[in-house]
Amino acid sequence: MTLAASLFRWASVPVLLAAALAFAFATHDTSPPGCGGTTYCYRRIRTHDAFQPVAQCFSVVNGSFSRVWATNHPESSSLLREGYVIPGLWDGHGHLGAWGEFLHSVDLFNSPSLDEVRSRLKIFLAKNPDAGTKDLWLRGTGWDQDRYGRMPTAKDLSDDETLKGKFILLDRNDGHCIWVSQPVLDLLPKNMTDVPGGEIIRDPGPGVFCDNAMDPAYALLPATSDEVKARQIRDAMQDLNRVGLVGVHDASTPPDDVKLYNKLADGDDWTVRVYSMLECEDRNQFCPNATGKIARSDSRFWVQSVKLFADGALGSWGSALLEPYSDHTNKTGSLLVNATTMTNLTRAWALAGYQVNVHAIGDLANREVINAFTAGLQAVCPEAGDNSEALRVCQTKHRFRIEHSQIVHPADQIRMHQIGLIPSIQPTHPTDDMRFALERLGPFRTDVEAYRMQSFWDIAPILGSDFPVEPPNPFQGIYAAVTRKSPTTGKGFNGSDEGWHADQALTFDQAMWGFTGATAYAAFLDGKAGIIKGGAFADWVVLDKPIEEIPIEDFRNLTVKETWVAGRRVYPVEPRA
Repeated sequence: MTLAASLFRWASVPVLLAAALAFAFATHDTSPPGCGGTTYCYRRIRTHDAFQPVAQCFSVVNGSFSRVWATNHPESSSLLREGYVIPGLWDGHGHLGAWGEFLHSVDLFNSPSLDEVRSRLKIFLAKNPDAGTKDLWLRGTGWDQDRYGRMPTAKDLSDDETLKGKFILLDRNDGHCIWVSQPVLDLLPKNMTDVPGGEIIRDPGPGVFCDNAMDPAYALLPATSDEVKARQIRDAMQDLNRVGLVGVHDASTPPDDVKLYNKLADGDDWTVRVYSMLECEDRNQFCPNATGKIARSDSRFWVQSVKLFADGALGSWGSALLEPYSDHTNKTGSLLVNATTMTNLTRAWALAGYQVNVHAIGDLANREVINAFTAGLQAVCPEAGDNSEALRVCQTKHRFRIEHSQIVHPADQIRMHQIGLIPSIQPTHPTDDMRFALERLGPFRTDVEAYRMQSFWDIAPILGSDFPVEPPNPFQGIYAAVTRKSPTTGKGFNGSDEGWHADQALTFDQAMWGFTGATAYAAFLDGKAGIIKGGAFADWVVLDKPIEEIPIEDFRNLTVKETWVAGRRVYPVEPRA
């Protein structure tokens, strides 16, 4: 199959294709180099433009592509640069602020034992002796009770003389539980009771809180100054540029951070385009006046969507299931809000003109979100009624998204297809969760409900990483999507050379589209992001080899030569004059 044919196959969703074709006819230009702007020529350019899939040169004017040339031209020889170009990559679901904080805290991912956790904390303390005080808590992310054989406790920290007396708050690897030290426990009310949508872990001892039960501890966490946040965001963006990311859908931006980001976006250090999902200061509320919508003319920062949460995560037994967990038959997880509240919130945000994006992992949570989305679409398009085709047309205007869509009952998968609800998927989640998914869900749910990708292809799934839950490297995401194997080990379930549920793998072209054209569509940026053509953002990535010729196993450790945003090289950072 030719690359041009592949591109048409990528855009198999009718609405996506129609939009892409309309934009292509409007902006297609084969003028020669030298007609304005700065011209760049490379050995080969993969454009993701169905009308001109391969090019050699393009010109940039005011941060956008002005012209693209499909073949060599006499004037281009002196401009030829080493390398092979692809469109700038986007992460469809990440946490910008959390990544910046993670880079300045303790990395606990893949720590095989509690001893290793304590060792990493002490190494960090040796380098940062001010951490762990009442005014500057010691923070870390990535612990996983499945690796330790039990839930950790506050005592596990205080038993170590170096850690005893330190204020410590550690996020589980999925961000849905926290583990705190005794000094933090001492600040909390005694004999705390469980709250709706949350769980206080008491066995084998106190110290872990999950989902809504985390709020009281987070409320005590010392505030981070805007100056520190700014430094963390700068470092986060540089790290994302390093792996070829030019944009991110920030999947939870509190109002104060929205205001800060809008200021920081004025500076040269703002090197990643950010499509933020507003999260109210109190989660799962209606707060459109907290920030209002933002769409900057420089296309660096947008706010026109909201993030809601339906349930917790599978690894900590917090995802809401229709039937009990296979390994905890007395648990079904929990909804963070009831169905009526979710529906009312969806309607209110939709009527206020916001795209509604909801975290949903378990099959019960996904069902309730689909119900709420249906009601929300009926509210903004009352003429649609119960007509699925009319609701699908309405959905193309509002583009509601289910963040994660991990475990979806077959009947609800059908409903997603009928309405065209967008699944936001992280390909590295199944390759990490395969360690425990079968144990949690049992064979039937794992086989027919969990971690769908290929079967969702016709409703334009967007791909991302959920960093810091998983590393933000999009090439590792492409690897996981294509092979259904862990990019860390290169193996499938239990060390197998076969991919886990490989029938749900994507093709290479589909995976590339998931990090470019699909992420653009889900942010209302189709024709502007993830593509190299006249009128689109001048964002591109330079590799040492043509990406189509790189063996998929090499994607696990693929490095980027250069990353460009708005016609400016942001990695490696260009020296300032």
